[in-house]
Amino acid sequence: MKGKGKLKKNMKNSQFSKIMKVPPGSGGGKKWTTLEHNGVIFPPPYKPHGVKMLYNGKPIDLTPEQEEVATMFAVMKDTDYAAKPTFIDNFFTDWRKVLGKNHIIKNFELCDFTPIYEWHLREKERKKQMTTEEKKTLREDKLKQEEKYMWAVVDGVKEKVGNFRVEPPGLFRGRGEHPKMGKLKRRILPSDITINIGKGAPVPECPIPGESWKEVKHDNTVTWLAFWNDPINPKDFKYVFLAASSSLKGQSDKEKYEKSRKLKGHIQRIRENYTKDFKNKDVTRRQIAVATYLIDKLALRAGNEKDDDEADTVGCCTLKVDNVTCMPPNQIQFDFLGKDSIRYFNTVEVEELVYKAIEGFRAGKKPGQDLFDKIDTSRLNAHLKDLMPGLTAKVFRTYNASITLDGILHEETEDGTVLEKIAVYQRANKEVAIICNHQRSVSKSHESQMTRMNEKIDELKSQMEELKADLNKAKKGKPLGYDSEGKPKRNLAPEAIQKKVATLEGKIEKMEMDKRIKEDLKTVALGTSKINYLDPRITVAWCKRHEVPIEKIFNKSLLAKFVWAMDVDPEFRF
Repeated sequence: MKGKGKLKKNMKNSQFSKIMKVPPGSGGGKKWTTLEHNGVIFPPPYKPHGVKMLYNGKPIDLTPEQEEVATMFAVMKDTDYAAKPTFIDNFFTDWRKVLGKNHIIKNFELCDFTPIYEWHLREKERKKQMTTEEKKTLREDKLKQEEKYMWAVVDGVKEKVGNFRVEPPGLFRGRGEHPKMGKLKRRILPSDITINIGKGAPVPECPIPGESWKEVKHDNTVTWLAFWNDPINPKDFKYVFLAASSSLKGQSDKEKYEKSRKLKGHIQRIRENYTKDFKNKDVTRRQIAVATYLIDKLALRAGNEKDDDEADTVGCCTLKVDNVTCMPPNQIQFDFLGKDSIRYFNTVEVEELVYKAIEGFRAGKKPGQDLFDKIDTSRLNAHLKDLMPGLTAKVFRTYNASITLDGILHEETEDGTVLEKIAVYQRANKEVAIICNHQRSVSKSHESQMTRMNEKIDELKSQMEELKADLNKAKKGKPLGYDSEGKPKRNLAPEAIQKKVATLEGKIEKMEMDKRIKEDLKTVALGTSKINYLDPRITVAWCKRHEVPIEKIFNKSLLAKFVWAMDVDPEFRF
């Protein structure tokens, strides 16, 4: 449900609502005059399957509600989560509430979900065996049901809605070792949802009989169409927005990148100021200076205070003493869980005064105590806004990501094939992903994919040897002999065979490059920086200058999202 993760799924806002920590207040300034939409689509009600699980070896009767939660756990039997104590404890605690005090099920160890799991596998297999026609009919039916929710009319213009589906109930997974993993995400109802629509526009029909919307607002200073509180973390909000390709979204994207470009005009002064404060006698000023330096140089997030029931992730302001190791003469090793519980492990060389300051901040403190004990995120953000209106840690990240891409592409792109130019772009994108700590685990299928690529390359090379042998024969006017099936080969002119050789060489070169890139990027997530941190005009201008088709860099989703950037001048510099 969260709009995060791989590139394909990172446009996940199109699948379910987007999660944010910002309360739905005013956006400051009018965003639209008229707004019409049809609300959200809810998941279908649960259909009981009637397969009985076992308790202490005996089949057990469950109500549809109890069976639904049991099935949520059973289908995860082959995942890592199903073996995690936290996941099991949270699931069982929440399921016991659904079962009720007097239910026979009291002990998780006596539960056997295998019959339900086997039913799930049979269902999966049944769906796999469906004919193309049956699958097509299902897709068309789904599209018919969803069509009216896909669009909004903003100021008379039909715009696509990005995330109109309410997520079905399930067991919360979270990122990393989240303390709430396994908890039951209850079903969201219309009475949980606030709708935002233009005054005088028809209020979306409530699709569940006997239910009504929590509230209907007419706030034209915000761009969300609906919101509700996240069922697992009620302080978070889930929003329905227009699609990334909408003009409103494009405008806010452009403003975001323009704000980061503005930082170019301030960055030298900001760096001079914080460098002066590295030796300020006031500890608070010194801590603000070092924190700003780390946000600038390492693209660290500012960090927010965490509650006990949230994943133990940190940012710059919430670093603990044990997250930071000083390594003489001037290296700092960082080791902490960042956003989405992704480990940030990095050893960096810092300025001597920064090294001394961090040593001073650590002095006399025990593990678990704050490194920056005199400041917090709100204090740091207030300071950043004093340096430049609207400046935040994210603006620094966007600036550093975009300026890095722009610089590498200008320095390293030379004349060559389109493939060679794309490889330069991928390397630059990788550098940015490393700066932003956009990591991913190596996919389970990576090794088998590499093996298949090697086999394909070997096969093509074998074809190349055969073609070259045929070319020699053709040049000497000899017959080409027989193919692998024993049939006589058609005699071709040397020029025709030479053409085939050139085509095959191109194929082999492309596959070799794809293989190198795949191996090089196996632990790096390129998508997040492309979607959120890299000014798309840099990429579009580079493609125009070097005659690289933009479709080779941006997939369909990004082409739609960045339509506003497509007419940029080829000489554009960030």
